[in-house]
Amino acid sequence: MPPKDGKSGKKKEGNISKAERERLQREADEQRRREEEEARVIAEREEIERLERERIEQEKQDLLELKDRERREDELNELRHILDENHSAVTAWESECRDKAKWERYMRCDGSPDPSVQPEINSFISLWREDSETQIQLVLENCALALHLTNELDFLLSEGPNPCVAQQYRETLLCLQSLIQIKLNLATEELLKSANSHSDIETGNMQTVVQDENITLCLWANLNKNPRFKGFWFEEVGLGFELPKPLAVHDIAVRILHTRYDHLSHHSEREQVQRRRSMMEAVLTPPTESSAAVQDRKMEGEGDEEESSKPVEEDSRSVRSESRKRSAVSVISAKEGRKSSSVKPLEEGETQMEEITTALEADQNGSDSSPAEPVTDSADIHIVDLQQFRPLGGVFYFDVFHLPPQSHTVRGWEMRELLETGLQVFPYPTEQTRVQSSTSARLDEHSSTVASLPVGVTVALPDSVMFLEDPHVAHWDPIGQHWRADCITDASYDTETHSISFKMNTFSAFTLLQESYANMPFQSWELRPLHQDSALFTITGALIEVSITVKGKQCMLHMEETKNLDHLLGKWMSPSELQKAMQRAGINVFVNEYSDKYVSINPKDPLIEHTVYEQMALMSSAVAFSWSRWNSQCGQEHLVLQACEQLEAGPVAEEEWSLYLLGAQRNQHLKMKEHDDSFSPELTEGSEFHSTFLHMLRQDMSTEGQARVRQSHYLYTDTVQRLLCATRVLTYS
Repeated sequence: MPPKDGKSGKKKEGNISKAERERLQREADEQRRREEEEARVIAEREEIERLERERIEQEKQDLLELKDRERREDELNELRHILDENHSAVTAWESECRDKAKWERYMRCDGSPDPSVQPEINSFISLWREDSETQIQLVLENCALALHLTNELDFLLSEGPNPCVAQQYRETLLCLQSLIQIKLNLATEELLKSANSHSDIETGNMQTVVQDENITLCLWANLNKNPRFKGFWFEEVGLGFELPKPLAVHDIAVRILHTRYDHLSHHSEREQVQRRRSMMEAVLTPPTESSAAVQDRKMEGEGDEEESSKPVEEDSRSVRSESRKRSAVSVISAKEGRKSSSVKPLEEGETQMEEITTALEADQNGSDSSPAEPVTDSADIHIVDLQQFRPLGGVFYFDVFHLPPQSHTVRGWEMRELLETGLQVFPYPTEQTRVQSSTSARLDEHSSTVASLPVGVTVALPDSVMFLEDPHVAHWDPIGQHWRADCITDASYDTETHSISFKMNTFSAFTLLQESYANMPFQSWELRPLHQDSALFTITGALIEVSITVKGKQCMLHMEETKNLDHLLGKWMSPSELQKAMQRAGINVFVNEYSDKYVSINPKDPLIEHTVYEQMALMSSAVAFSWSRWNSQCGQEHLVLQACEQLEAGPVAEEEWSLYLLGAQRNQHLKMKEHDDSFSPELTEGSEFHSTFLHMLRQDMSTEGQARVRQSHYLYTDTVQRLLCATRVLTYS
């Protein structure tokens, strides 16, 4: 009996387990249904809440946009009125300054001619050309006057006169430059005629140095003809040369004429501009177009082309005209038109034209992958592209001449053979050296017919120039009217003596070059107010940091750890004067229409960018602005920068900065900060949309800050705007 009870117990236990399992399964299914229902209810509630939040946010957004649209016209009109009022005041002030300068020039009684008056300058040129004076000091004085006149002519040309007057100025300028060189050659000849009476006791040769603030003349006359002579170093001026042996036994004289001005580069610049235009016309002119139609189009575009050929840094009037054309209102209207037409497909011809233009720009620039290639002539890579490189420190004319016949004293009489040929250039390489070199070339195929007998030069870098990198050397090609980088060998830079040594195949004018954009792209920048109508503009470049203090219409440059720039640092100048002086000194933070070919940039819409600079200048007496890393990630149609109200001089605390997103039609104050991990366009609490950056900033400003902005002088805002437009920090950083 017990076994039966055991079996039935087990069977009952198994039946219970099965029922239990079914019950548990039902409970689990019920629990799952309840959980799913709860999740569904929660999801529906969250969805309702999300939709409600979105509805509220959308209502807020619509309300903000409605407010923005309602006041849009008033804000644009107010900004237009402020800009036009300032522009008119600046134009009137500049006109008054020009009239005053003309009157002061007219009343000047120093005997110098007025270069703007053609009869006066023509008389001066004629009289000086006929003047037989060759005494070096008097010649240098006359050259200094002529250089002053050329500077006046450069300024007159920068004012944008009508084409006929501009042509007269250019002809006069070239005539004066040519005459200066002629007079220096005559003075050189006169010095060499009496070389034996000024010979050095130790060397038996004549060596002399004559200089003033514009010119340094180094002369060496080979009177001893020592075949072991190697070279000479003019220690007091940091210039030296080395001669090959064949020249050491000839009646020759070597001249190194260092002019701190540059009368050669503009010939190459003009040639490069003309070549660029001809290439553009050749590519863009349809093959079916008649020559008469092409000529008509050239005549119609002649004025525009003239304007485009002028350097940006010298054309101050174009900046003002662009300022007017590219006002905030015109920017917005242009962008609206662009949006309305953006959905229309391009015509086939337009597409082809854009492709051709792009290809041409790439060809002018060398290649897409190497934007540093010259844009002048892809067939000759040795021609220096003067958009990419800038000559610094002036020009060094390195010449060798036949030594003029020397005087002899016979029975108390000084006798000298007179030649009517004037100063004669000694041909080098000579036929003999060419024959010797070509003979050796046949023995050694790796030798060069000219480079086998080079001449050496050593130059201490000019004190008035700051080279950010080791300088390059280029020589002048008088036939092609270009600076060239070939025929320069064994170049080496001595960091201790700050001098560069190299060898050339022949005697030629040369110059030292630096990349124009070595300090770009900028790493950061900041514009902060110091007090009313005064601000500090700081740019941290790739190699050096530059600070410019603005006070009214004047600017002052500040730099740390610099030497030999006393003529530039701490001097008050106008914006245009400061720009020219900085570029001449090798400190370039300014851009032009070709700069983007050589610098990696964050491309921005130029119209939006320009109108932001206008409004930054208006607010710069009370608001600080700074670079933002998010500017490179918001596309071409938007700008991002940091700003905050700053009424006390001194650095801005990190937590005080706010981010602003700027566009053609809408400006907004962002909730995020500069060091957030990701970008968010969310508005900060209590902020609204505004059609202008000016009104965006004013909404949160204090009463004192708004008073400062209203009291900003038009000359101060114009100066700040010029600096911002000349550096374009929002694109080049």
